[in-house]
Amino acid sequence: MTSELTGQDRVELDLGAVAGVSDRGLRHHRNEDSMAVRRVTRSAEVIAVVCDGVSTSDNPDFASRTAATTAADTLLEARESGADPITATRHAITAAAEAVSALEHPKEESETGRPPACTFVSAVVTDETITVGWVGDSRAYWLTAPPEKSACMTLDDAWAAQMVAAGHLTEEEAHNHRMAHVLMAWLGANAGKIEPHVATFRPEGPGVVLVCSDGLWNYVPSAEELAQITLSDTLESPMDAARVLTQRALDDGGRDNITVVVVPFPQGHAGQRP
Repeated sequence: MTSELTGQDRVELDLGAVAGVSDRGLRHHRNEDSMAVRRVTRSAEVIAVVCDGVSTSDNPDFASRTAATTAADTLLEARESGADPITATRHAITAAAEAVSALEHPKEESETGRPPACTFVSAVVTDETITVGWVGDSRAYWLTAPPEKSACMTLDDAWAAQMVAAGHLTEEEAHNHRMAHVLMAWLGANAGKIEPHVATFRPEGPGVVLVCSDGLWNYVPSAEELAQITLSDTLESPMDAARVLTQRALDDGGRDNITVVVVPFPQGHAGQRP
């Protein structure tokens, strides 16, 4: 089963085992985010991809759509062929990077002087493991109960995250700096050599995998707070959770496009509090 959505002010995708919302937000004139999901037919696993177009590049919405669709298709083909999730994720990121780089426009046709570009995050969710891959500052979270056991599974390719990781600044100092959101890596013809980040996690119990663009986590960066919102007893499905998270970002200002994909882990735990 396949599906991808992009380019509209508001799109919702509900396949039961996975649900997503992509919203233009309140400030942008178009939605430059994209999401794509796939179900592997030989198993119950779910593939989710979220890409966020870089607004200062040409056709960022086209870049994100190309990356999300290419990566999801590559992941599906690789998993159907028996490739392990780590290898499949690396192939998918490479394929997405090549596809976006091929979108470069001649300089005389460029509006920004920068070729199409986007960030990338993916998750392959099996019955036992979660494998995430990323380039840029879109994120994947593991949300579980108690909420304090939740965690962000990715590390942003952004100036602030690197300053904190290197011990040069505190998290508060880094995120208040004017360079906080400057990307250090992305997909695009001007991105240089792409080094995909890939990590696999083996949760000890049930929870939720959240894949999102920075339109959400700029407002709610804390995994613990995201868990408190997502795992509320009032939520009955992944779609409910995706809508509530999107609305939270809108209520807090909606300065950016917002894309949220929610995958219960393991499958069959939708509507159940971990």
